[in-house]
Amino acid sequence: MATLSSVLIKLFSIFILIISISTPKAYSQSDGCQPSTNNSCNNKAEALPLKIIAIVTILITSMIGVCLPLFSRSVAALQPDRNLFVIVKCFAAGIILATGFMHVLPDSFEMLWSDCLKQNPWHNFPFTGFVAMLSAIVTLMVDSMATSLCSNKGRSEFLPAESDIGTPTSQGDQEMAMVTPGHFRSHHHAMVKEGVDAESQLLRYRVVAMVLELGIVVHSVVIGLSLGASNNTCSIKGLIAALCFHQMFEGMGLGGCILQAEYKFLKKAIMVFFFSVTTPFGIALGIGLSNVYEENSPSALITVGLLNASSAGLLIYMALVDLLSADFMGPKLQGSIKLQIKSYVAVLLGAGGMSVMAKWA
Repeated sequence: MATLSSVLIKLFSIFILIISISTPKAYSQSDGCQPSTNNSCNNKAEALPLKIIAIVTILITSMIGVCLPLFSRSVAALQPDRNLFVIVKCFAAGIILATGFMHVLPDSFEMLWSDCLKQNPWHNFPFTGFVAMLSAIVTLMVDSMATSLCSNKGRSEFLPAESDIGTPTSQGDQEMAMVTPGHFRSHHHAMVKEGVDAESQLLRYRVVAMVLELGIVVHSVVIGLSLGASNNTCSIKGLIAALCFHQMFEGMGLGGCILQAEYKFLKKAIMVFFFSVTTPFGIALGIGLSNVYEENSPSALITVGLLNASSAGLLIYMALVDLLSADFMGPKLQGSIKLQIKSYVAVLLGAGGMSVMAKWA
């Protein structure tokens, strides 16, 4: 997994570099499209305490959400091989799917079709859909190649040398091989195949967890930045409550993937830390830039709009392909129509609840 980790770390570093390069342009004042100064809700002095409250509450709810699945091993009904775990995971996947479709994608459309942007090219071409599509394709490429690299590496380490297969190592093995010449080889191959399949599935879970974390981190920084830079006290109050629920349930989806990946404690702690602090970090960054940040400036609209579009494509791909499709086409759900129906209901409840929250956030 060292190769995969280094690749994803490089991708995340590139993202941070892009943000740092784009920041001076995105947060510069624009002569056109200035916000209304007559709005009674715009009060910077009153907004600051609300933002501090948002940092604390979102940090706590994020940690609770992502940690809940990790402590579920102590509850017999929530073990990864139990039906209830599958249903809860489908509920969380529905939340992630609705986050992409109902929260991130519409925000990107609204920003890139804003009247503050020039007609050409922003109103003449659907950049949001185009970037989201490219993001989904790039996510597929990373997902596929990372899985292939890790699977090949794991298989080469797991499989013994061809010359050793069928070579009995103990006296008992020699006697068994003499009595049943073909049985030892076939039995050995079956054991190796079972081990390789289990190892490949585990590697698959780890790739899914890392790619999903990357997409959520990008999205979390953006939404935190928007909240931190806003001085509208009327909208911040509703946003705090909505984002707390959003981060908790999104964290449950990510926590379930981390649990299935069976990481060691240190890597689990790192992934939990990054998920928990990215939104509060975005809020703090927005507070620091609130004096120069102009959410209606063309540079800010373009930068945040394109980031939202790429995040939406990644989240939608991960929810549909790596979470929902993998579970519903797997042997557990395919073997039980009753469990499938319960899981579909869970998906609809998760997606529906998150869609309702789009009214406030």
